[in-house]
Amino acid sequence: MSTTLAEPEDRGTLEVDPSVLRKIVEYAADTAPATRHRTRRLAGVDVGEAGPSAKVVTRTADEVDVRLWLALSYPGPVRAAVAEIRERIAADLLRMTGHRVGRFTVEVDALQSDRASARAQTARVH
Repeated sequence: MSTTLAEPEDRGTLEVDPSVLRKIVEYAADTAPATRHRTRRLAGVDVGEAGPSAKVVTRTADEVDVRLWLALSYPGPVRAAVAEIRERIAADLLRMTGHRVGRFTVEVDALQSDRASARAQTARVH
């Protein structure tokens, strides 16, 4: 019994929903060493933490634009951290979905020291 694979162009196509692309981007950014979670507050009450959030827009069949909001560790080299996060995101998107990153926009909306984070954790425990 012989099985013959169809030629790549005859196999069909794969479409990845933009929400999946967004989750890949957010996970890649969240697992980068320089990113931090922000405390979320509603009417002055802590309601948990928020990691990086992203918006992903498909440009072509294999290229996406990424807009990312995140908090970074302070003190630290912001440009180097953003470059490492971009490389991480680009590698994950390409490996998992075949998509390349076109435009990449980052808004750093907080710088958070590790000491402040440790104090907040200690305050919650007591």
